[in-house]
Amino acid sequence: MATRPTRNLASRTSDLAFSRQNLQNETTEPDVRIQRLSTSTMCNWKDLSSYSSTKGQKNIVLECGWGRLLFGQTFNSAEDLIEEILAERTGTRDLAFYVRDPHILVSLAPNIVFLDPSHTFRIWLDQYRPATNPSSLIFVRRIFQKSDIESANRILLSRQMVPLDAEFLWKKRNSRALIPIVAESVSSGEIVGICVGVDHPNVFQDPENGASLWSLAVDPQVNIPGVGESLSRFLIEYFQVRGRAYMDLSVMHTNTEAISFYKKLGFQRIPVYSIKRRNEINEKLFTPRPLEEKLNPYAKLITTEAKRRGIFVRVIDTEKAIFELSNGGRNIICQESLTSLTSSLSYIFCQDKRLTRKILANAGLTVTTQRLSGTPEENSAFLNLHRRVVVKPLLGEQGRGISVDIRDEDSLERSIRFAKKICDEVLLEEMVDGIDLRLVVINFSLVAAAIRIPAEIVGDGQHMIRQLIQKASRRRSAATGGESKIPIDD
Repeated sequence: MATRPTRNLASRTSDLAFSRQNLQNETTEPDVRIQRLSTSTMCNWKDLSSYSSTKGQKNIVLECGWGRLLFGQTFNSAEDLIEEILAERTGTRDLAFYVRDPHILVSLAPNIVFLDPSHTFRIWLDQYRPATNPSSLIFVRRIFQKSDIESANRILLSRQMVPLDAEFLWKKRNSRALIPIVAESVSSGEIVGICVGVDHPNVFQDPENGASLWSLAVDPQVNIPGVGESLSRFLIEYFQVRGRAYMDLSVMHTNTEAISFYKKLGFQRIPVYSIKRRNEINEKLFTPRPLEEKLNPYAKLITTEAKRRGIFVRVIDTEKAIFELSNGGRNIICQESLTSLTSSLSYIFCQDKRLTRKILANAGLTVTTQRLSGTPEENSAFLNLHRRVVVKPLLGEQGRGISVDIRDEDSLERSIRFAKKICDEVLLEEMVDGIDLRLVVINFSLVAAAIRIPAEIVGDGQHMIRQLIQKASRRRSAATGGESKIPIDD
């Protein structure tokens, strides 16, 4: 009679012991997605000694190209973390993240470090939902040529952000821990955005299985919507398919537009803080906001550059943009770019556009035909003669009250009324096509030049035209300190 084969008792006992061991491991290291509010990074006031000691990973520091990222939860003592922060290299921007008891850390070196005024947001990747209509105008990819890094640094500098170490980033282009990505315009092939992701488990044995996003920047001149969203979603989905639990990012508390955008993606604000060392890069984050912040964009550009050069600035009147510059024993009072050394006649010549034209014509330069607005019949005759005209107030600046490329009588009269809100006298000029080249001449020498290019937008089938203009205008304003904005006709 055949007997059923029986399994070896020792083997069954061994399997049972193995299963118990697995159960113990799962019990000691629960899924962080289940205990989301009690993880070590969320509860920075708890004892984190077991976090680093049990994993054999202590004092973890990651070089990121813009500086170092210090994982605060892996440091057993605040003294060790402070010592590492003080090792910051000149020209870089180190950041201690997931800091335990940040108030105690700052108290150890209050004149050297400060609490970064940024909010931290986290998205749990199991809750993320991809875009229903992803942009077809942008292609997001990892960097694969050195010109990508050059373009990325151009964008970062335009945003007053720390540029990336080109040689370091090139070596890390295929890294699993550091993921540098760029957004490329499908139509032009130009790089229009940059972002860097950090995969925590590939940096150290992270029991929370997390990730983070850093150095997101979009070209302020880009006319394509959704660049920042495409970069963010790329990293979210990159980490999601690799089984990461969450992705964190840090946003300046004043950046309400970005905060609103991240909340729409599913990010939630969490009690995670970062510490930085005081340096010239982040000086505005730990110093009181001076009166210069209330000056108009033109005056602010001058006062900001003066302070960088060690020139003392004293604001006299913010509304009139009058301030004093002092260096050594020399003092100069300015009203925007006009100084006390400028003669009253020069001021009049510069302020009055009609006089400015006469001076340029007498110097032999080619100038446009112009006249003061008159009766509707006279204005109509000027329009019929030149077919396209520009309407501008006689006195004024920053493009206020100016209307360009007027071609019909109704628009002409409406533009004249608009210009009269700035100045009672209005100029009519012939419209000439060409390159808008702005030259700066000091002491008969050309010192700077700029080409002004009309703003452009590209529709994406999702946003209204007004929304696209407003988005592009906010990017320009942020990149130029409020000097450059895109006006919208009434």
